[in-house]
Order: sequence, then C-alpha cells, then structure tokens
Amino acid sequence: MTTYFVTSHSGARAWATQEGLNVDAVVIHLDPASIAPGDIVIGSLPVNLAAEVCARGGRYLHLSIDLPADLRGQELTAEDMRNCGARLEEFRVARVPFNREAASKLCE
Repeated sequence: MTTYFVTSHSGARAWATQEGLNVDAVVIHLDPASIAPGDIVIGSLPVNLAAEVCARGGRYLHLSIDLPADLRGQELTAEDMRNCGARLEEFRVARVPFNREAASKLCE
C-alpha cells in the first residue's frame, strides 16, 4: 500500500507535514495507472481522476479548504490553510455511463 500526496504547492506540503500525515510519495502529477488496490491518494484531483483512483481500488482523500474569493490564485502557507479550515475528506467517486437521452432533457 502506497500513500500519495498530489500537490505542487509548498504550503500544502508544509501543512501535511505539520498535520502529521504519513505519505510515501509527494507528486505533482498522478498517473492513475500506478494505483493499486489499497493505495491512498490525497489531493484536490479532477473528478475523472478521482473516479479512476476509486475504480482501481484506491481510496481518495480530498484536500478540502474553505477558500475566500480574495485568496484564490495565491500561494497559501500552512497557516493560511489552517485558517481556511483545510481538512481531508474521503470521497468515493464512480464513473456512470452517459445517457444522451436524459442529458438532452436538460437543454429543453
């Protein structure tokens, strides 16, 4: 079992360290093909990648943060993240076959 932390932000890495998260690998980009059953992926992934992690038997822990509009686009420190309620939340994400007929009713 491997625990991955997906981030390119130094503040997020510092936050994880200060929170005592035990990770095996910090990566900027995740190759979902490398995920094995039981692996844990921590980060803020696009939903399609989170679904692939789950489909491969991994667990997805989303790094959630209540970020006010005035802080968007800025590099945050670990303290900034704590002040904005940074936390891990587990999600189980699954891809569902697309139903064109049902989707077309959304455009009526």
